[in-house]
Amino acid sequence: MAAIKQRVHIFFSRKLHQNTRAALNRFNISDNTFATLLAVIIGVLGGLGNYLFRKTIELFHWLVVEQSTTFFDINLEEWNFRRLLVVFMPAIGGLLMIPMWIFFGKDLKGGFAGFLVTVNLKGAKLPFRPLFTRGLAAAITLGTGGSAGQEGPIAVICGTIGSQLGRLFKIRGSQLKVLVACGAAAGVAATFNAPIAGVFFATEIVLLSSFEVASFTQIVIASGIATVLSRAMLGNGSELVAPVYAMDSYWELGLYLLLGIIIGGLAAVFINVYYRIKDVIDATKLPKLAKPVMGGLTVGLIGLFLPQIFGNGYEFMSEVLNGHYAWNLLLLLVVAKMVATGVTIGSGLPGGLFAPCLFIGAVAGGAFGHLMATLMPGAALSPGAYALVGMGAFLAATTHAPMTAIFLLFEITDSYEVIIPIMLTCVIGTAIARHLKKESLETVELTRIGIDLEAGKERNIMKNLTVGEVMRTAVETIPEDMTLREFADFIQRTQHTNFPLVNAAGELTGIISVQDFMDVVFEKNLMDLVVVKELATTDVITVFAEENLDTAMRRIGYRNIEQLPVVDRETRCKLHGIVSRHDMISAYNRALMNRTRALEEADA
Repeated sequence: MAAIKQRVHIFFSRKLHQNTRAALNRFNISDNTFATLLAVIIGVLGGLGNYLFRKTIELFHWLVVEQSTTFFDINLEEWNFRRLLVVFMPAIGGLLMIPMWIFFGKDLKGGFAGFLVTVNLKGAKLPFRPLFTRGLAAAITLGTGGSAGQEGPIAVICGTIGSQLGRLFKIRGSQLKVLVACGAAAGVAATFNAPIAGVFFATEIVLLSSFEVASFTQIVIASGIATVLSRAMLGNGSELVAPVYAMDSYWELGLYLLLGIIIGGLAAVFINVYYRIKDVIDATKLPKLAKPVMGGLTVGLIGLFLPQIFGNGYEFMSEVLNGHYAWNLLLLLVVAKMVATGVTIGSGLPGGLFAPCLFIGAVAGGAFGHLMATLMPGAALSPGAYALVGMGAFLAATTHAPMTAIFLLFEITDSYEVIIPIMLTCVIGTAIARHLKKESLETVELTRIGIDLEAGKERNIMKNLTVGEVMRTAVETIPEDMTLREFADFIQRTQHTNFPLVNAAGELTGIISVQDFMDVVFEKNLMDLVVVKELATTDVITVFAEENLDTAMRRIGYRNIEQLPVVDRETRCKLHGIVSRHDMISAYNRALMNRTRALEEADA
């Protein structure tokens, strides 16, 4: 049955492609114009996808949270026995996640980091089913109070729409990648009513800043169309409501500089805390299906005392941006939100990290603003302004995407006055975070398994191959006490040009090349007096069998040599084999061919 469905899909896909090409030729429509039309369609579908996703979140919130609070008469403003029931609300989300993991576990793996890998390294060919399953799972998490965001899931949902539409019309390569970015831009733009931020989210985070003018145009169109549609269906307001920003004096820039330094350090702390919590949960000896329930209970327990951490927290953030709440509560929420977010996503409750980053930045900036206002009562500082700038700076520092954060805040406030403080704080915060933590929040787990998105496909293939898989164990070695005359006779019987030297114990002591010998080849009186070790390089660059080819290739490049001896890690002189530049390039070509074939088979 599956084979029949696949054949039918291929048949109709080919027919659609043929009819499309015929129509384009008939009406003299260029490929760029057709790509623009696809961007418009993706923008429309992205706006609709955001609307449906948001309504699904509201549905689960109504079913679990609102119905529970109404039925049991729970009031979060009062402390009584009924308030304890709040603990179980996120756990209900964990229970609902059990069948999702049983039947659609493959769809829920990877998250936004996996999405980035597929877009940048695997041809941007996103499967269809996770469009619904992953969206439903994220809606359950957010609707039942899990500490996560909706921006990552909506970017994946709308990016999948772009991928599926492109594949339907047989679009491949970099153009398919651009269509996925169009979808991601549409989703984020529709969420925040911020089309420029959507564009920079797609270009900075999804495409890793590798885009061209033509692709940029398509992303802008998709983002704008999605925003227009979202405004028509949901109104002109944003998820976040900020007051009009104003800076009374330019000396405040010094405080924003200090805030940027603090936010940069805090971002690095959050990345460490988040992955430390995930590692602890992974190492916990509990059944995998029990972890979402236990994670929900833990988040519920935190929310019992600090209910502000539930969900995406947009309503609470809007209040913080207006200068509400004391600094000590806001500082407490910094820690609580970090822990709740790590527990939520680490336990298997799908969701995004965009909103938690905004939340942590807002409460950290708000606390800073209140403290500064207390220390300098005559300065008339506005804590809400620091909350606003801190929100953007923390997002920039954790994602390493300052342009996205800058334009998001600009569109939320609609004020030019915010530009200078947010630019300063975002850049400082990002620089400090990059210094302390090279990887962003979404790419740390990829680095752990040897994937470097910024390095590109080539280096990642090289990183997945080890020297031991490629090296030649049959090595022509020569004794270090061989005379030059003996060496001259030896090189006439071999095709190699570089030879490792070994001592009587078989240990590597140097390496000599034919070029080294050519300098004295005409000194006949030295041929029986000089041994090869006197001409050889004794400071030998070596490599270990378990190291990857990317490391070996870069080591070769330092001195432009052709091959490396492979030695034992413990003794660093016991020779195991030798690896050449030619061996590594051949292994890379084979791996690239196998990967391309696998992608083509999956696409078929």
